[in-house]
Amino acid sequence: MGEQEGADMGQERKMLWSGRFAQGAADETLAFTSSLAVDRRLARYDILGSLAHARMLARQGVIAPEDGERIVDGLKKLYAQAESGALAIDPKLEDIHSNVELLLTSMIEDAGARLHTGRSRNDQVATDLRMWQRDAVLETMEAIYELEHVLMERASDNVEVIMPGFTHVQHAQPISLAHHLMAHFQRLARDAERFAQCYRRTNVSPLGSAALAGTTFNIDRLYTADMLAFDAPCANSLDGVSDRDFVAEYLFAASLCAVHLSSMCEELVYWSSPEFGFVDIDDAHSTGSSIMPQKKNPDVAELTRGRAGAAIGDLVNMLCTLKSLPLSYNRDLQEDKAALFACHDRTVSCLRLAAAMVAAMRFDKERMLAATRDGFLNATDLADYLVTKGLPFRRAHEAVGAAVRYCIEQGKRLEELTLDELRSFSELVEEDVFSVLPVERCVLRRMSVGGTSPNVIPMQFSQGMSALRKQSEMFQNERARLRSAYQRLLDRGTPNGKSLV
Repeated sequence: MGEQEGADMGQERKMLWSGRFAQGAADETLAFTSSLAVDRRLARYDILGSLAHARMLARQGVIAPEDGERIVDGLKKLYAQAESGALAIDPKLEDIHSNVELLLTSMIEDAGARLHTGRSRNDQVATDLRMWQRDAVLETMEAIYELEHVLMERASDNVEVIMPGFTHVQHAQPISLAHHLMAHFQRLARDAERFAQCYRRTNVSPLGSAALAGTTFNIDRLYTADMLAFDAPCANSLDGVSDRDFVAEYLFAASLCAVHLSSMCEELVYWSSPEFGFVDIDDAHSTGSSIMPQKKNPDVAELTRGRAGAAIGDLVNMLCTLKSLPLSYNRDLQEDKAALFACHDRTVSCLRLAAAMVAAMRFDKERMLAATRDGFLNATDLADYLVTKGLPFRRAHEAVGAAVRYCIEQGKRLEELTLDELRSFSELVEEDVFSVLPVERCVLRRMSVGGTSPNVIPMQFSQGMSALRKQSEMFQNERARLRSAYQRLLDRGTPNGKSLV
């Protein structure tokens, strides 16, 4: 037997599935099917899941207590290596799960080979991915929280600042800058709610589903679910290993969040232009031109806007993968992690940089107020005034529309018309109309719940603070629960120890 042949056989023995095959897969096949470049970031979760499984096997008498002890001790050593970045990953192996198992087996030999009893890589990887996604959801929620907090702080400082409100990017009605910023806050608050709901549906344990049908061994799925801080085991083993709707749900929530970020950044792009001049984005979040020395480009806002497309693409990718898969596990599902990991990393980075950008940017309050003087933003208020005088709204709308046309022809604003000019459009107009037309009054008088008046905006702050507290409690409490569960797994003691039950 030649040296190379022996090396090849050694490599074959390392494959978890090699017994069925007379020869190893071609190098091209192994490279094509490998997921290690992506799923290596699941290492700590794979080890934690294996710890729970090993403790359960020993507790149930499926493996001998001494084997359980050796497996647990070996896994804890591997966990320490993974946490320090010293885990010796073999790039020739197809995934992180193979690496962990074979590293363990090389340490403790036959005892390590008993770890996979009653388990498949199908339920193993599904468990790992759900554990990873729990942390990803909590990290995303925290990043949303940071941006929400910044938006509320900026809003609270700008309650009295007046700016144009837009529809169709056309001047519509005067509003408070705080009101505008809190609209973005509300979008993000709903994003946070969606992630919280995603977390609940993610937090279900597939471990013990085995390949698809469960197992003949006397396992305790409730125990492993509890050890890993899952709310419950999945109710159906086929479903547990085959669906990735929880991944799609994360990608949907992230895509919609990215769309909301894109909308906000779109505004900042044109607000920072000379034509608007509403905002000056800080130098720290801008770049320049290689040829035009005067340029200051809102590149952070533009790239955030652009990356929304990538998030949507990740979602479509996942949905297209899932749409035609029969039950149960199919190798197509290996592709779920690349989209999920990339989308998470991108979403969190966009949220955090957006928070920094919004915190540092400067508003030109005078420019915003000046912009409300043009475009007849007080036209609706004049129509409402006529309604209070007894004119049906549709007739009031027509009269004010005629007044606006007259102003355009005369080069005047509504508030610049004389009483006689205004009465030419409706005899119901009286002297008190001039207390209605200033844009400051237009904003102040909008006292309906959720309106833009500085007198009611504090209600939005109160509701927003309540939402922030709820979000913070959720991701902080869940993080603490996960840490406690993982520490429990890693604590010294026998798998049968009551402290671990």
